[in-house]
Amino acid sequence: MKKILIFLITAVIGVSCVDSLEDWNVDPKSATKVPGAMLFSNALVGYSNAMVTPNVNSNNYRLYAQYWTTTTYLSEPRYNMTDRLIPQALWQTMYRDVISDLREARKSIEADAALLPATKSAQLAQIEIVEILAWSTLVNTFGNIPYTEAMDFANPLPKFDDAKTVYSDLLKRLQAAVATLKTNSGGFGNADVFYKGDAQKWAKLGNSLLVRMGLMIADVDASTAKQIISSAVASGVFQSNADALKFPYNTTLPHVNPVAQNTVTPYTTRQDFIPAATIVDPMKELKDPRISAFFTTIGGEYKGGNYGFLNAYSAYSKLGGRITKADEPGVLLDYSETMFALAEAVERGFITGDAQEYYNKGITASMEYWGVSSDAITTYLANPKVAYKTAEGGYKQKIGFQKWIALFNRGWEGWTEWRRLDYPKLLPPTGSGAPAGLAIPLRVIYPPVEQGLNGVNYQSAASAIGGDLATTKLWWDVN
Repeated sequence: MKKILIFLITAVIGVSCVDSLEDWNVDPKSATKVPGAMLFSNALVGYSNAMVTPNVNSNNYRLYAQYWTTTTYLSEPRYNMTDRLIPQALWQTMYRDVISDLREARKSIEADAALLPATKSAQLAQIEIVEILAWSTLVNTFGNIPYTEAMDFANPLPKFDDAKTVYSDLLKRLQAAVATLKTNSGGFGNADVFYKGDAQKWAKLGNSLLVRMGLMIADVDASTAKQIISSAVASGVFQSNADALKFPYNTTLPHVNPVAQNTVTPYTTRQDFIPAATIVDPMKELKDPRISAFFTTIGGEYKGGNYGFLNAYSAYSKLGGRITKADEPGVLLDYSETMFALAEAVERGFITGDAQEYYNKGITASMEYWGVSSDAITTYLANPKVAYKTAEGGYKQKIGFQKWIALFNRGWEGWTEWRRLDYPKLLPPTGSGAPAGLAIPLRVIYPPVEQGLNGVNYQSAASAIGGDLATTKLWWDVN
């Protein structure tokens, strides 16, 4: 009897603690509040996977930059963006899986009264840097995008903001975030898979990103570009390969490098990706020592596929073993890229220094990353076709070509630098059955879902940029 009374009293107390019937519907195993650090980590995963993957449904930039080509399926190297949901994939990932998570992380951290002020400030700045990285990817891929009205659940039909205006705001936000990091310490600790909470490394990342973003506007607003870049360099950019922004993939799914997941067993049986002759041939000509890291040999030689045409998989070189390693880090911004950027900044008169020195550092950093010996680097730099004073063309051609090689396996960045500098001179597939009038994309078209669900704002955006076409130049692309 006592046991029954105890049970009844406990039940009554339990019922009395329930404020309404809705409380009975709360699943104790499903979190209603997610820690900011967890949301931050998830955003880093989402951004890295989107940029690193070569999956043809979402990321074809290695094909657009003509680093890779295909053997069987020709829609992607012939620039078809509508057979698959290619535009939708990047758009959705950046908005839903990256920016949305970062904004929720910001709310969580701002509301956390237990965080030390310095730690909170550093975490918010780091969130801001990644969010700007995501926004800049969107705006430099599509052009005008939803920005001021984006992520508002009360407004499912946001307007598209002018890309130049968005970019200007991103630069201001990034400068402010970096300034905060210079005076504060701390971060997310192990939840920060990039830098383990090292605020000074985040500051160098922010400044290096400012240099990258500043150069994007160099041909249309040189004075602003100069101010942005000179200030960032003075504050401190990447100093070595150890500073690179890279995601640490491992050998356990789902965190295997997406390149491995899409190119080699046991993750896939697909045999459709091979290196393109577009990059293999000039590397052979220059005796570039990175070639053994980038590609395998076939019959004792390096042989790239015919870009945009059918190729027998067994007849051509494959991607190098390190490229397809399960735990190869996903590089998103590195020291080599930054040094090439500084070489260009010197040539444009934005900073003082020696363009040749920065150019050599860019090549050297890339080669050291891929395990090239110092003697082989010295020999390569002495090649008259490589040496800065004797290589063909002006600074855009010299820097653009070597930067393009260094950005191999970083398709979006390689494609973007080609669009900006117009080097190397890439050509679309022509003849031999290729459709007439093919043109390498200068942007990605808007997701068809925007046309269907947000038609009025979509039409306005398409008209404002000169047409929703892959051949429409973005606002900074004036050459």
